Amino acid sequence: MTTGFFMDERCFWHAGGNYAFTMPIGGLVQPLASGGLPENPETKRRLRNLMEVTGLMAELDVRSAPEATRDDLLRVHPAAYLDEFKRLSDTGGGELGLRTPFAAGGFEIAALSAGLSIAAVDAVATGDLQNAYALSRPPGHHALPDFPNGFCLLANIAIAIEAAKGKGVVKRVAVLDWDVHHGNGTEAIFYDRDDVLTISLHQEGNYPLDTGALADRGKGAGEGYNINLPMYAGSGHTAYLHALDRVVIPALEAFQPDMIIVACGFDAAIVDPLARMQATAATFAAMTLRIKQTAEKLCDGKLVLVHEGGYSEAYVPFCGHATIAALSGSAINAPDPHQKNYEVRQPSPIFDAFLRDVIDLMAQKLNL
Repeated sequence: MTTGFFMDERCFWHAGGNYAFTMPIGGLVQPLASGGLPENPETKRRLRNLMEVTGLMAELDVRSAPEATRDDLLRVHPAAYLDEFKRLSDTGGGELGLRTPFAAGGFEIAALSAGLSIAAVDAVATGDLQNAYALSRPPGHHALPDFPNGFCLLANIAIAIEAAKGKGVVKRVAVLDWDVHHGNGTEAIFYDRDDVLTISLHQEGNYPLDTGALADRGKGAGEGYNINLPMYAGSGHTAYLHALDRVVIPALEAFQPDMIIVACGFDAAIVDPLARMQATAATFAAMTLRIKQTAEKLCDGKLVLVHEGGYSEAYVPFCGHATIAALSGSAINAPDPHQKNYEVRQPSPIFDAFLRDVIDLMAQKLNL
């Protein structure tokens, strides 16, 4: 079976405005020449274009999907929120939460983004595809049921999980979020449940400022089924792989999921404007291979990656290409033009050893 790649040109047409970087325009904040928020379509479009040019796209099963239905969305989001989102979308656009602007038709585009995730999860869960990548936009891992934030309007992964559960094709799902920002939305939705394990690797104190603590382990039936690994700024290739080996993979093995879903952000990359981590294209490829091998061991290889953040227009395509090539087992390579420079800039051996010690200490506190 092949790897699926779910995308739709309409997702690139999602638009926000009146921002310069993450600051509302006005007063002393001058509009940017490029316009809008860092979450713009070019990182995703350039990833798609790079895959076309190298030939990787031709090796994948490329599909689109229908919009998520209202019933799909209601499994996660309350009717009042969806109604207001739709009203604003139909009357020219607006903003419902924190840094989540959208233009006319934004509701339908967000529903399509969720639909891509639903279709990818369903195809893998039912055995139609071995694994899959959903190029969803707008992203979703920050979206709370009734409050969108951090560029996220609908909780794509949570919606896809609930749709799959509604069809009875999955029972236990693990979500690994390696976006550099804490997956607060996904965490909140499943915080009191033991059928979904949520794991977030994120830069400590980045975004949101008040979530993502090591001590936040879930509540009620969900106690112990939420894992946060707040990593120090400057963590690079070795630290990320050590975090997977020391925390993530043991947690997955203990949970025994039917499927693994990765909230696949590329904003831990060394040149991302919204973070201060040191991951490279090789880091994302290596993490993908580790999780792919873990999925093969635990759940017949059922693995879905859903696109989240990543804001370097020039570098995200190389990170994404390396990830998708690793996911699909392709021999097609898009050489990282900065590989040598970024290897030199990795943490020193002393700092690396310190970072590994910190991760080991967090693993002990997590009883892993």
